[in-house]
Amino acid sequence: MSIFIQAISGVLVILIMIALGFILARNDWFDSKMTSMIAKLVTQIALPAYMVSTIMEKFTAKKLLSTLPDVAFPFVSMFVLYIVSILIVKICKIPKIHSGLFESMFSNSNTVFVGLPVNMALFHSPSLPFVLVYYMVNTTFFWTLGVYLIQKDGTTEAKLNFKRTLKKVFSPPLLGFMVGIVLVLLHARVPDFVMQDLNYIGGLTIPLSMIFIGISINSVDLSHLHFDRSNFLILFGRFLLAPTIMALLVIPSGMPTLMKQVFIMQSAMPIMTNAPVVSRLYHADSDYASIMVAETTLLSLIVIPVLMVLVQKV
Repeated sequence: MSIFIQAISGVLVILIMIALGFILARNDWFDSKMTSMIAKLVTQIALPAYMVSTIMEKFTAKKLLSTLPDVAFPFVSMFVLYIVSILIVKICKIPKIHSGLFESMFSNSNTVFVGLPVNMALFHSPSLPFVLVYYMVNTTFFWTLGVYLIQKDGTTEAKLNFKRTLKKVFSPPLLGFMVGIVLVLLHARVPDFVMQDLNYIGGLTIPLSMIFIGISINSVDLSHLHFDRSNFLILFGRFLLAPTIMALLVIPSGMPTLMKQVFIMQSAMPIMTNAPVVSRLYHADSDYASIMVAETTLLSLIVIPVLMVLVQKV
């Protein structure tokens, strides 16, 4: 019972911030430019600062080096999900105009705007390096294979733009992650005033991420939400199959228990908020992507506390 209460408490922390964003958006505090600014502020400024400061304060070179090889687990998990998604597309006859988008959404999770604050609320700062390891693989997977799959559904020829892909993979959050690792491995010391600035700026990450989700939920027209075969299959992939595959991979391994719990939680996060943006860019069905982002984000508020109770038994 105490585990369930802990899970509910952690989720309530998140829900209150999401509710704040939702209520403020309902009262016209944010327009599209302001919403875009919040997303940029989180991903390009606050999150990189948060990664550098937290890695330098919480981790040693030895601990980081022992953590990095475990990138294999999220990679294998996503690759298995991708193979399963191909089979589902063929067996369940997913429409061709949605097939690539279906496979991309089935395989990738929202590791920043939802995954990071969820894990920090539930497991606190010791979970951060494990969150970042999963994030590193997830963002690489999405901006390479995931984007290619979405392009297949669009009206333009599907091809990978190496320069653009490299820019997206080596995003500010990942660069912040890498800078933090390099500084720790070199045993470098940063002036105290710089660390204080990084801490203050990084402290914006979680509340702004949650407020952004609240704004996003407010922008959804609930009358457009529906549950057909394709939608149910994506929900099955995100919230049931993904954590099951990850659990089967990590439970027998010798990695730290907290790392197992974080990987399982990260694997079950909703669809990446980038999916509709990329769909619109390549003239795929961005409405379908937006609906699935909304549905998985809303349902994750129910799934997270249940999954939290289950991962405590790992």
